[in-house]
Formats: sequence, C-alpha cells, structure tokens
Amino acid sequence: MTPRRPYLLRAFYDWLLDNQLTPHLVVDVMRPDVQVPMEFARDGQIVLNIAPRAVGNLQLGDEAVSFNARFGGVPRQVLVPMAAVLAIYARENGAGTMFEPEAGYEAEGTFADQDNETSQTDNLMSVIDGDRPDNADDNGPDDEPPQPPRGGRPALRVVK
Repeated sequence: MTPRRPYLLRAFYDWLLDNQLTPHLVVDVMRPDVQVPMEFARDGQIVLNIAPRAVGNLQLGDEAVSFNARFGGVPRQVLVPMAAVLAIYARENGAGTMFEPEAGYEAEGTFADQDNETSQTDNLMSVIDGDRPDNADDNGPDDEPPQPPRGGRPALRVVK
C-alpha cells in the first residue's frame, strides 16, 4: 500500500487555508536529502511557514515538498522528502496533525549521521541564481509592516 502521508498533508494544508489559518510544517532535518537552511534548525527540527504568501512555487508531491522562500532576506530553494515531514499545524491555534511513522518511509534509509562531515555539507543551501537581496526587495507596497520577532522561530517570505 502506498503511504498516506502525502494525501493527509495535502488535505490538512487545504483545510487550514480554507479556514484562513497559516500552515506550518515540522521537518526532521536529520533525515537524508533534506535541503533546508540548517542555521534555523533547532533540536534536529525546523518549522516552515508554507502559506501561499510566504512561499513561491509550492509543490506538495507524493515524494517530497518543495518551494522557494526567503530566509533572512536570502532567496533559497527548499526540498523536504515526505519521510522527513513530521507534522502540519496552524500557527494561530495549533490545529493540525502529527504524522505516524510509516513502514514505507522507515525502509527508505537511515537517519543522517551527525558526525559525518559529508552529510553536513550535503545539507548546505545555496543562493538561488546568485541573487542577493537589495533594499527594494523588502519595501514594496504589498509588504506587511515588519512584526517584532516572536520566540526566535524562522519566518518565510514570498520569493518574487
């Protein structure tokens, strides 16, 4: 049987958006092939805002979640294999679900070795198209006023 995680993820994502909530994805960064900005990871996990206004080119596929976003003003491409997706929930009220371990994902491979330098370099992110942000990137008329940092959690912005 195929894993149910991608189907549940898409269903919860749509349900959260239909209720005007902000979907956040909890990712296990120690899984192989995870490409996220590791400088924002804490305790082996990262929480990603995947709301349409925060990401560009979002793909909730059967094998992985991928999108473009800005982290600290730097555009990045994110790739999260479905095996590394731990939960999806709403920022506003915590509504959502944690995903149970599934045999199809446990058989894919083992966790990345924390002491292995090669696995650490595989997780490094690169800047998309060598683009560096300038002052005009963050001062458009569509931008919301900056909010004070809350709890040190990373925030995502739409990649234009």
